[in-house]
Amino acid sequence: MPFLKEIDLEEGSFIVFDKGYVDYSEYERIGKQGAFFVTRQKKDARYEIVESRELTLQSMMAGVQNDQILIQGTRTQREKIRLNVRMVTFFDAESGRTFEFLTNNFSLLPEEIAEIYKKRWLIEVLFKRVKQNFPLKYFLGDNENAIKIQIWCAFISDLLIKVVQVQLKRKWAFSNLRSIIRLHMMSYISLYKFLNNPEKLSMGKGNNNQLKLGALEIDFKT
Repeated sequence: MPFLKEIDLEEGSFIVFDKGYVDYSEYERIGKQGAFFVTRQKKDARYEIVESRELTLQSMMAGVQNDQILIQGTRTQREKIRLNVRMVTFFDAESGRTFEFLTNNFSLLPEEIAEIYKKRWLIEVLFKRVKQNFPLKYFLGDNENAIKIQIWCAFISDLLIKVVQVQLKRKWAFSNLRSIIRLHMMSYISLYKFLNNPEKLSMGKGNNNQLKLGALEIDFKT
C-alpha cells in the first residue's frame, strides 16, 4: 500500500488505519521500526489462534469479548510473511456492533486497544464536519502558504464554534449553529444569551442607539 510505504514512524509511536490498508510486509516493517499499528481485521483473513488471554471483569464490562494471540500472514509462498499479532474482539454498545481490532502491541489493555481505534473515528467525524460546514472548494491563493492558512482558518473556526456549542445549555446542531453565528458576525449581542433563548427575543423599544430584543440589548456604535 503506497500510503503505508511513505510513512516512517518513531520508535514507540502508534499508527491507526482502516482495514482497507492491508499489507503484511508493511505491518512487518512497522514492527521492526519499534512502532505499533492498530487496524481492523478483515473478514476473510486466515490466521491461527495461538493463545486466548483471560479477560478481567473490567475489560468485559468495557465491551471486550476476546483477547487472542494469532499467527497471521500472506497466503503466497513467495513472501512467506508470518506475523505474531494480537486480535481484540470488542462490542461497541453505542453502535451495537462488534469489531475485531488487529495490533502488534501486546502490553496495553484490550480496552485500550479498542479506545485507540475509536479515536480514529473522532478524527473522521472532525473531517466530515469540516468538509460539510467549511467546504474548501476555492482557495484565495495559489501558493502553499496561502492554502495552509485557509485550511487552518477552517479548523480554527470549527474549534471556536465547537467550544460555543459545548458551553450552551440549549442543544444546537453544529450546522445550524454555524449558520446563526455567520449571520450575526457583525451584530453587537451577547452570543450565549442569544443562542440559549432565541425564541424569547421580541422587538422592543430602547433609546436612540439601542435596540432591545427581549432581555438583550444591542448597541449600535456611532
